[in-house]
Amino acid sequence: MANALLYYLIFINVVTFLVYGIDKWKAKQGSWRISETTLLILAVFGGSIGALLGMKVWHHKTMHKKFKYGLPLILLAQIALIYFICNFSHRSYV
Repeated sequence: MANALLYYLIFINVVTFLVYGIDKWKAKQGSWRISETTLLILAVFGGSIGALLGMKVWHHKTMHKKFKYGLPLILLAQIALIYFICNFSHRSYV
């Protein structure tokens, strides 16, 4: 189970990072764009590290408040969730 989660997180973060790069490239070309909703959903589904790295590397969406502040909040929520699951999921509350 832990291995599957790790592989999923690696996959979703690589995909998210690449999608941010593709969207930046498309923006420079003046062509079709990936919606902000899609970019944020990728972060929510586990790609927050890839999204933050994509923002940094591609210099993309760095001035948008929902990305500048929202992505770190999503990452913190995900860290808190993982902490909760790892530390409290095996306890019995009877």
